[in-house]
Amino acid sequence: MSAIIAPSILSANFGKLYEEIEMINNSEAQWFHVDVMDGVFVPNISFGFPLMKPLKEKATKTLDVHLMIVDPDRYIKTFADAGAHVLTVHYEACTHLHRTLSEIKNQGMKAGVALNPHTPVSLLRDILPLCDLVCLMSVNPGFGGQKFIENTYNKIIELKAIIVEMGLNTLIEIDGGVALNNAQLLVEAGADVLVAGNTVFGSENPTKTIAELVEITK
Repeated sequence: MSAIIAPSILSANFGKLYEEIEMINNSEAQWFHVDVMDGVFVPNISFGFPLMKPLKEKATKTLDVHLMIVDPDRYIKTFADAGAHVLTVHYEACTHLHRTLSEIKNQGMKAGVALNPHTPVSLLRDILPLCDLVCLMSVNPGFGGQKFIENTYNKIIELKAIIVEMGLNTLIEIDGGVALNNAQLLVEAGADVLVAGNTVFGSENPTKTIAELVEITK
């Protein structure tokens, strides 16, 4: 089975958003990845609920929403109402992570936790049974187009071993620097979901690039 390919809408052309959504709908991608940034937790501001509206209306695939914001608990129900299927919060932004993940699940969504590059995966042991997904940041969050951090492979291997040891089905998602030249290596290390932004939307033929990512990760 191929990895789940999740094009990051952050890298799309917002001037033709509906066309970009339709392209992903008609491609071999399985998920939409939606990066929400507040300019506080990360040094950039992206978008919020105005973008969720057209996605909820037009997207025919899983909406994988990644909150790079402080105090995400304030918005859990709002994102559920906005159509999110998977809601990921940052370990570094949550004081009461168990409560946060429990509320995400209570709102009918899959619960995800993201780790910044400096955060050890071992810190997730106690909370992992509540995680449907762990998003490993393979760049420092906040901007697209950054260089992939090579230590990510070690973190994937370590996290996969913990997941297997605990008998869980938690998915490992990789966000940042995913490209045609490292997608297969990421999956071989244990990744299940690959977020691709510039690799997809910066290519001459995004649909073809998505198909290539699916093919090389089989």
